[in-house]
Amino acid sequence: MIRPAKISDIDHILKITRACAVKMEENGIFQWNAHYPTKEVFLNDLDRKELYVKEEDGSLVGAIVISTFMDEEYVPIDWLTANGNSTYIHRICVDPQFQGQGHAQSLMDFAENYSRERDFSSVRLDTFSQNQRNQRFYEQRGYKKLEDIYFPKQSDHPFHCYELVL
Repeated sequence: MIRPAKISDIDHILKITRACAVKMEENGIFQWNAHYPTKEVFLNDLDRKELYVKEEDGSLVGAIVISTFMDEEYVPIDWLTANGNSTYIHRICVDPQFQGQGHAQSLMDFAENYSRERDFSSVRLDTFSQNQRNQRFYEQRGYKKLEDIYFPKQSDHPFHCYELVL
């Protein structure tokens, strides 16, 4: 079941993101660190009613942010659709002990269906250039790779922007 997150979910979401960071680092991917994602970021997502969680058998297994807010880093990108009618996916995470079971797919299905049902023209996101697994994941879902952006507090490496036209 995917549902809107509650304040009581925040600490568990942070545990999941920390576990994901450790797993990524073990694979040479230095995407998430002490600067990102933070509790404050998730509290902001919660306040904006953009944070969703996935539960299975009473356990929180993952989370996703579906936003209509365009971050300033995205402004220079030559998107496939006009600005102003897209959703943005951020901070998708699945607890490593539940990875490989289709949870990320169902979170993305939820986000894409959410966007279609509300007549958005596209779904946009970015993923770390050193995370080839994520790149394949999005490309297999039909996302088109566009330009790069940078988040210096996270990495010197770029992040690839992707868009799925609905």
